[in-house]
Amino acid sequence: MTARRPRRSRRSTAPPWWFVLPALALFAFVVLIPSARGVYYAFTNWDGLDPHFSLIGLRNFTDLAGDPTARQAVWHTILIAVAITVLQNGIGLLLALGVNSMIKTRNFLRVLLFAPAVVTPIVTAYLWRNLLGPDGAVNSLLGAVGLGSWQQDWLGSPRLALWMIVLVIVWQFSGYSMVIFLAGLQSIPREIYEAAAIDGTGPVRRFFSIVRPLLAPAITINLMLSIIGGIKLFDQVYALTGGGPGHATDTISTLIYKDAFTLGEFGYSIALAVVLTVIVAIVSAGQYTVLSRNERSAS
Repeated sequence: MTARRPRRSRRSTAPPWWFVLPALALFAFVVLIPSARGVYYAFTNWDGLDPHFSLIGLRNFTDLAGDPTARQAVWHTILIAVAITVLQNGIGLLLALGVNSMIKTRNFLRVLLFAPAVVTPIVTAYLWRNLLGPDGAVNSLLGAVGLGSWQQDWLGSPRLALWMIVLVIVWQFSGYSMVIFLAGLQSIPREIYEAAAIDGTGPVRRFFSIVRPLLAPAITINLMLSIIGGIKLFDQVYALTGGGPGHATDTISTLIYKDAFTLGEFGYSIALAVVLTVIVAIVSAGQYTVLSRNERSAS
């Protein structure tokens, strides 16, 4: 007759949650409490300086809904985020497929294509502002090759300025997306490619039937990073155009900055920040749900 093993109490095996209390306290002090106080200010007429202010209820939010500049900023934010997501990931995937081949210069090309992503965004923005200015290198090059009629102020045109911002961001971060896709591609065993080639599968069908399903985790990561980054975009927009000309390139983030630090409407700007937070949360949750479902169905 074997001796009975003493049962371990559930309490003794439970993780000591009190170990995380210092970190939770710090997180609450640095993030949660200021965020909650910020949401409170969204319902006030605080100007950022005067300690005397009053609650005004939903007036900031109703003013925001009726403000054509705010609605235009929301539209610009969505347009930039969608354009960046499509172009950056499309180009990044093509680059990853290219440098994943057995060409001799693949390591050099990987470094070269990823290099812009490690440069500070504000530095990149100022560099491109000089290149795209009226007397910049782009117009000089167009004049040198006989395309002087194409010369213009690329960042000063309400019709083109928004797309120039998209161009700069896609140029800088396509290499970042490439690296994530490349990691996914290199996790696919070579034997799968060889078996598909023996079966006579063409490169296009091989990509959609084999590569794309196995690349689902990398696609999920890249899409979430690019769409959230596009929605929160501020540095490049403000350095390139300052939201101009007029309000032609204003996003929610640039409008928050202007309303707070230029116009002194802190209550209104915090209401805008709350709207931005809600948009990011909804888009992130929806995107994660859809992409996770697709990832599970592909696996």
